[in-house]
Amino acid sequence: MTRVTSRLNGLDFQQAVVYFGFLAIFLFFAVTLYDDGFLTQRNLTNIVLQTAPATIMAVGLVFALSAGEIDLSFGSIVAVSALSCAVILQDYPLPFGVAVGLGVGMGIGAFNGVLIAYLKLPSFLVTLATMGLFAGIARSMTNLRSIPVMNDTFTGIFGSGKLFSVPSLVIWTVIGVAVGHLIYRHTRFGAHVLATGDNPRAAQVSGIKVPRVRLYVMMICGGCAGLAGLLYAGRLQAAKYTLGESDLMTVIAAVIVGGTALNGGKGSVIGALLGSLLMGMLNNGLILMNLKVSDQMIVRGLIILVAVALSLRDSNR
Repeated sequence: MTRVTSRLNGLDFQQAVVYFGFLAIFLFFAVTLYDDGFLTQRNLTNIVLQTAPATIMAVGLVFALSAGEIDLSFGSIVAVSALSCAVILQDYPLPFGVAVGLGVGMGIGAFNGVLIAYLKLPSFLVTLATMGLFAGIARSMTNLRSIPVMNDTFTGIFGSGKLFSVPSLVIWTVIGVAVGHLIYRHTRFGAHVLATGDNPRAAQVSGIKVPRVRLYVMMICGGCAGLAGLLYAGRLQAAKYTLGESDLMTVIAAVIVGGTALNGGKGSVIGALLGSLLMGMLNNGLILMNLKVSDQMIVRGLIILVAVALSLRDSNR
């Protein structure tokens, strides 16, 4: 518990690296790609818009990793949630579609959570299995067809709309990060998540219901993936089984780069936001530099290796 308390106070080494690294990479692209339009308002806004679903997923993953668990299935949850919502919107009003999309995400998260918390199965293996399970369901539920979303209100709220000239995706990003940070840092549940990830036996002895915490963090992770699915469907005005398929590496990288420990007991929602924006900025900058896809993958892989090394170094201090 002492280690958890100390991590809640002040800026640790890894978080400092994140902030300075983010600034350094931003300045590098700003200087080298100045003539290519990197600093234009349109380009910077596009980075935020493109990373919005990944940021929401990263918020959920912070809770799971901080509790000592992991969720590999959130990409599949994104697709199933988006498809479920799109199918419902064809015949039912907006609230039903949104409720089904979010409910599917939280329901899958609860399914994972029960297996992990009460049957005591390893989260890595459980979510690896359900990743394949629900990816298959996403493919079969519409026979690989894309489902258009024709509800203008839905696409406005979750995709292309604006409120006082602020894009709705930016608003969802702010809401998701703000609510996640508030719960994570300023509630008893957030403290219980950190304590569970830091030392589950000590947490159990101190009166924390560890299985319930594990169940809840998996539900949060699933719910965030469900919301990300709605954002994808709203922005693209369609749902497809491929949604979220390529997000696994990006989201995990964003969370680890943002200062969340792989072995639990430490994390940062704000750091996850910066990590997500950093990954989006890298993708954008590398594309503007005309690097090949293979080169972009190499750069992202190296960043993940550095982030993992920093995470393990910091956790052993």
